[in-house]
Amino acid sequence: MDVLQASGRRIPDDVGVVGFDDSTWALRCDPPLSTVRQPASTLGRAAADAVLRQLRGAPSADTGVVLDCPVVWRASA
Repeated sequence: MDVLQASGRRIPDDVGVVGFDDSTWALRCDPPLSTVRQPASTLGRAAADAVLRQLRGAPSADTGVVLDCPVVWRASA
């Protein structure tokens, strides 16, 4: 965002910027960064559950796990 602004681009008027992870860093940006929120604790729980099921002898799932990853709209987009 700094490079865009230094080159004369206005965020979000000229360029919309969206990040991933929704860390606290997103709030310190100027303008505040829109992001996709990654549910890290839910992701970790799902991974641990899958490992524990495999250790108990359950077959591996043929499909992945889809988690809700909402967009957090802020002033950058």
